[in-house]
Amino acid sequence: MRLTRRSEREKMAQASRMKTIFAAILAASLITGCKVGPNYKRPTIATPTTYHDFNENPQAETQAASYADLPWWKVFQDPVLQDLIRTALKQNYDLQTATERINSARAQLTITRSSLFPQFQGEAQGNGYKEQQFQSTGNFLALTADASFQLDLFGKLRRETEAARAQVLATEMARRTVVLTLVSDVASDYFALLELDLQLKISQDTVKTQTDAVKLTNLRLNHGVATKLDVLQAQQVLDTANAQIPDLERQRAQEENAISILLGNYPQEIQRGMPLVQQPLPPDVPPGMPSALLERRPDIHEAEENLIAANAEIGVAKASFFPQISLTGSAGGAFGRDSAFTSLMKSHSPIWTYGADVTQPIFTGGSLTGNLRLAKSQQQQELIAYKQAIQYAFRDASDALIGYQKYHEVRVEQEITVKDLQDSVDTSLERYRGGITTYLEVLDGQRSLFTAELTLAQARGNEYQSLVQLYKALGGGWQQ
Repeated sequence: MRLTRRSEREKMAQASRMKTIFAAILAASLITGCKVGPNYKRPTIATPTTYHDFNENPQAETQAASYADLPWWKVFQDPVLQDLIRTALKQNYDLQTATERINSARAQLTITRSSLFPQFQGEAQGNGYKEQQFQSTGNFLALTADASFQLDLFGKLRRETEAARAQVLATEMARRTVVLTLVSDVASDYFALLELDLQLKISQDTVKTQTDAVKLTNLRLNHGVATKLDVLQAQQVLDTANAQIPDLERQRAQEENAISILLGNYPQEIQRGMPLVQQPLPPDVPPGMPSALLERRPDIHEAEENLIAANAEIGVAKASFFPQISLTGSAGGAFGRDSAFTSLMKSHSPIWTYGADVTQPIFTGGSLTGNLRLAKSQQQQELIAYKQAIQYAFRDASDALIGYQKYHEVRVEQEITVKDLQDSVDTSLERYRGGITTYLEVLDGQRSLFTAELTLAQARGNEYQSLVQLYKALGGGWQQ
């Protein structure tokens, strides 16, 4: 009966001590409101109010809506291209790596943030014995529990957590940049492939046409209407077209290989949808407000999160100058049973210890000062990188706007050139058949027409690819 009452009193005492320790930890956590180091404020950076040398639609710059606000599946309306992009988003290895970097950063945040909470550790040891003299056996169990809690009086742990959290966001922005780049690369390579298809078709059609022309010229030679020189001149255009075909086939196969890698596949044939001449172009491409570019571009957000992390590291370096205080506590007890001395061995003996550890740097040979200078320098480097990212973003947008506008003008003018040359060739053929001119005039026209048609195909491809680059430069393409 006495042992039972004594055990109850000891349990109440243990509970009281535990409450005291937890109360101390709670009180300590409530007073950790101070954080040394600068709090982050977004830098004030003057940005242009208009895009440089973009005059196609001056009112477009005052519109809040931007072409980049559209999701990629509304920008690229070819169903085959949409399927290719979806496959790339599922299988591309660069994107998978970027996703794993997010998981790694989140795990690091969990590790860093754990220092803000009390740490508990338990240990148990058990053993037994047998005594021959007293014919007795026994078992003993020792239980111990340790607790520790580092007081974050000067905000070092919170600044470390702040930096780790910013790194998580930075990796998420980096993944968005990979998505944006992947979408644009697949679309750009797809249009380049369609351009090569069109150039190959032009070359093959020219071969077919010129083969018939050579046959006709030979027939005229046999009837004494044409000369051997006419036949040789007709053969020249045919030879030029034939020489184009192997090189275009090489480029097309290599473009298919590039797209296959983007899709996460081994090199293979790529399915086509609509041909290049049937691909839709948007009637209007508003760039939106220049100030909104900062919010859409994920690479700018990534640079800012890196700046936030570097800013927090200054607080970590400053907090290292101040004392580091940790609360510690330990509790344990032994429990046992002996067959010969049962009444003595059933009792347990609790042990409690608690205290505080204080660490204050006294002389470090300048390492703390060096760490602080290093943190400040790295923060300045990230600030410069942030400003530079904004400059590059505006340069990309301006280049893409100018490129799309000028490539459109080139394509329109080249269409006129091709039509004029086609009329010229038709007229020259009629004059040649009527005996008014030589075949050299027809030959010159056919050469010029073949070259102009290839140039038009290239102009079409450039226009579509410049549209992709504009969409990317304005920050579109990462929407899921």
